[in-house]
Formats: sequence, C-alpha cells, structure tokens
Amino acid sequence: MRICVLGAGVVGLTSAYYLAKKGYQVTVVDRQAGVALETSFANAGQISPGYSAPWAAPGVPLKAVKWLMQKHAPLRISAEPELKKIEWMIKMLGQCTNGAYNTNKSRMMMLAEYSRDQFIELRKDIGIQYQDGQGGTLQLFRKAEQVDAAEKDIKVLKALGVPHELLTPEQIAQVEPGLSSVIDKFQGGLRLTGDETGDCYLFCQSLKKTCEELGVVFQFNSDIKSLSVKSNKIEGVVTQLGLQEFDKVLVCLGSYSKELLKACDIDIPVYPVKGYSLTVPISDTNYAPISTVMDETYKVAVTRLGDRIRSAGTAELAGYNLDLPKSRTETISHVVGDLFGQGCDLAEAEYWTGLRPMTPDGTPVVGASGIGGLYLNTGHGTLGWTMSCGSAAVIADIIAGDKTGIDSQDLSVERYKK
Repeated sequence: MRICVLGAGVVGLTSAYYLAKKGYQVTVVDRQAGVALETSFANAGQISPGYSAPWAAPGVPLKAVKWLMQKHAPLRISAEPELKKIEWMIKMLGQCTNGAYNTNKSRMMMLAEYSRDQFIELRKDIGIQYQDGQGGTLQLFRKAEQVDAAEKDIKVLKALGVPHELLTPEQIAQVEPGLSSVIDKFQGGLRLTGDETGDCYLFCQSLKKTCEELGVVFQFNSDIKSLSVKSNKIEGVVTQLGLQEFDKVLVCLGSYSKELLKACDIDIPVYPVKGYSLTVPISDTNYAPISTVMDETYKVAVTRLGDRIRSAGTAELAGYNLDLPKSRTETISHVVGDLFGQGCDLAEAEYWTGLRPMTPDGTPVVGASGIGGLYLNTGHGTLGWTMSCGSAAVIADIIAGDKTGIDSQDLSVERYKK
C-alpha cells in the first residue's frame, strides 16, 4: 500500500517512520530542501509531557489583557484586522472554563505521556542521538500567587501519575546551580522529572536516515498544490509534477494544513501562532542551565543543548508573517540575560522565528478526516516535538486498522462537530 505523508517536519517524519515500520510504501513530500526546516528547526528543545497544558484556561482572558500592556509580554496580537484570527480567538475563549481546561489538559497529558514512552522505545530500537538529556523541566515561579495557582496543575499531575516535585528557592539552586546567583528572584518551582531535552533538528536529521533505510522516499522542493478527491475518496496529491496517485494520504503540514484541507470542505480550527527563539554559545558552564527551565512569568523556556543555550517563547498572533524584528526578540533575550547572563554573551546569539499550529483547545487533530483514505496529524502548537512520536504511533495504528495504544476517540476532527 502506497502512503503519502505531506510535510517533513518532526510530525511528518515520525509519522513516516511508524508507517514504514508497519511495512507501508511511504513517500514524504515537502516544499523545503530538507527535513525540519520550518517550525521544527529551532524550537525550545523540550520534550515536555509534564508541561502539556492548554493555553485556554480560567483567568487567561484577564491575564491576556494585562500582558498586552507589558513590555516583556508572553502574548502579542498584531493590529491588522483578520477574520481568521478573530474567529480562532473567540473559539479559544470558549475553552477558558474549568471543565474545558480539565478535559483538555487530561487529553493532552495522555497523548504527551504516551509520546514520551515512544521516545524511550525509539532510542532503544535505533540508538538515535540528538544531544538528548533526561534532566526534567523546572517551572520557575517569581510570584507567590504562581505557586498557589500551580496546585490546580499538581492535582492533574497526581491524578495521571506524572512524577513531579514542588521546590523551594533553596532546592531550585540545588537542581539548577546556574541559578544560584539569582535565586532571590523566585518564590518556588515545580520540577517535572520525566521531561527530556534535545535538539529537534538533529533528531530529524538522524530519523531521516533511519526512514530511508526502511525504504521511505523523500520528495523535497515539491510544492503541494492540492489534494485530489473523487467520490469522497482520496486519489492522490497534486504537485508541480502533476497528480501523484496514492492509496492513502496523511496531512502533517502544521499551520499550512488548514488551507489545503479547506478546499476539501474540511475545516480544522488551526491558527499559526508565531514564536521566537535564540541560540547562544555557553561561555561559563557555572552559570548555564543543566536541563530546561521555564520562566512562568514570561512563558519563556531556556534549555541546555550541549555547549549552547536555546531560549524560546512569545506567542504572536500575526497570521503567516515570518518577519524577525528585534522588538519581538527582546523578551527571550531578557529572560536569558536575567537568569543566565553570566554564562553567555548575548551579542553572539542567533535568532529564529517559526509558526506553531495551535488549536483552540490545545489538543492536536489526529485521526481520519471524513474523506476515505485521507488522515490528519496536525495542530500540535508548541508541543509538536513532545507529542510527535505518540501522535505518529497513534495515526499509524489508525491507518493500519490496529488498536491504538491510547484512547484516540477525542483526538480527531470529529470533536469539533459535537
């Protein structure tokens, strides 16, 4: 059976791997010249099942208003009027209830924890290396009310059996000695010991080689023009080479999935949320992170990648704009300088931006599309790498007609029709 995977980011690549392992003839099509050259290129470097939570939560609307008035704000909304942006924001606001938050977080945690297990198996199976580390994630609280608010998340972590530790400032300094000189800035922290770190781009480069060994064919520099559907069944994919016929097609195009599917009358509520990152060499390891720290005030992650520091954050609603203005990188620079300024020279930092495909409820869209032979694995937001192996294993099982490793019923696009 011939299967086409659209998209060579981390979600498309892992999907191709799990499908190839089942014996399918897999072709991956992407407009770029190689794998992981868009959203997967310079992400935060986190595999963070413990930090998997929807952005839509009680109290977020009020926080969003305050953020828009701050200099170093985790959220930016462009002034340009855009109907799609407004529609998506309204849907997200509708998810900001206690009931919706608990449902969405439990669903996301289930998929993310399953994905982490798949990562462990993947390393055992193929020995993949990507500057990976298993030092966990440390969520930093600058304010006492943030410590109190964490109790809600801790209840969910306990219910799901996710290992965690609530730390005092003194304990934070023991876990991350590089923060010792600035420990007076924090009221406490939440450590998620099961989280991991690594370089997503290196991961994708290594996994591509394994996929090729399994017979996966890559078509790069291929513009995907449309899907060919006849009598509510997929025929194939139209590129600049014309129609290429396949038995099944899997869409893993992140933020660009929505427009392609719209032509087939499939509406997925995915919006491109722009994020920024910087990568800087470490000059003094005594003042560098050991694993990942997440500054809860600014929603910025700072991760150790070998001899480098990667910092990523900011959520900007600006459509498909990929400009990289200095004003938008000031927040991630500020956090690195504030926490680990003695360990690096920010004048040497390299900056990057990418589009994260967000759904209003935070959960990706994984499953059948409603059109015969057409499947979806997209909308992972900031958790694309975290959920990649899990969602890839799930969709491979669905396509094969096998029993999925977790309950996948509420992962499909059908949940938006209820």
